[in-house]
Amino acid sequence: QVQLVESGGGLVQAGGSLRLSCAASGLTFSSIAMGWFRQAPGKEREFVVAISRSGGRTWYADSVKGRFTISRDNAKNMVYLQMNSLKPEDTAVYYCAASKMASNMYPRSYDYWGQGTQVTVSS
Repeated sequence: QVQLVESGGGLVQAGGSLRLSCAASGLTFSSIAMGWFRQAPGKEREFVVAISRSGGRTWYADSVKGRFTISRDNAKNMVYLQMNSLKPEDTAVYYCAASKMASNMYPRSYDYWGQGTQVTVSS
């Protein structure tokens, strides 16, 4: 059974930082592309960042480029999202997702999803 479990969310002031973690189990982690998505109240789920199986390639949404950094540790079955210079508009539930396809920005191509972790940025 595949499980993705996010952690690290919380409340932070604007300009602050958070580091999200996602622990994966029940799959061959090194053969899976990973991504982070977020969903704010009343809005659709949106792409944040993706990372290739090896970790050698990454893709960022323009809104987070230069502020967020994704990384993965295939030995530990973990993926991380370092979020710096947080803004109130970053407030959302953040989801970790796994794709059997090459890493991409389309939610429908991701096969497994975590339960989400809340990130709230106060102004």
